[in-house]
Amino acid sequence: MKLLVVDDDGLIRDSLKLLLESEDGWTVRTAPDGDAALRLCHEELPDVTLMDIRMPVRDGVAATRMIKEAYPGIKIVMLTTFNDDGYIASAIDAGAEGYLLKSTPADGIVERIRAVEKGAKVFDTAINLTAKKSGSATFPELTERENEVLSLVATGLCNGEIAAKLFLSQGTVRNTVSAILDKLNLRDRTQLAVHLWKNA
Repeated sequence: MKLLVVDDDGLIRDSLKLLLESEDGWTVRTAPDGDAALRLCHEELPDVTLMDIRMPVRDGVAATRMIKEAYPGIKIVMLTTFNDDGYIASAIDAGAEGYLLKSTPADGIVERIRAVEKGAKVFDTAINLTAKKSGSATFPELTERENEVLSLVATGLCNGEIAAKLFLSQGTVRNTVSAILDKLNLRDRTQLAVHLWKNA
């Protein structure tokens, strides 16, 4: 897997490169800001990019938006110190597949990169995408079970994890997620996360 680490802190870049290249078959390039990341994406087309948010020259959210517009197949996970509603919403809206805090354990970062590469959305366990200052998001057009599944989808759990948590089959979870998307007139889980942020 080809990875790109984007962070203006050289120590963090080097540490992540060392960590990730210990995984068999993973190669890592690094960039100190969003503009350098755009150039490397053009040259390398990484599979997954770990992107800091606050950087000089071009910040991570702006870079994410530009990369996703030019190369929608590149998966981007924000990796930052900021557990901030505004940053999280902006990152999701820009097209990021995940949002992790730098306090995430090393094995947790590796595990989530693998999940994203396979098509999952990942969010740090400290982040609750269904909660805002006004309280939890529920949608009257959804059943109680659908709202329950929705809240777990928004925290980044995959269908198998949701099935285990709610004691359901994966097929039932998959059908429930499809019903939620249909009822809310949404295309995929990314749109679902954005919808939650805008309506919670």
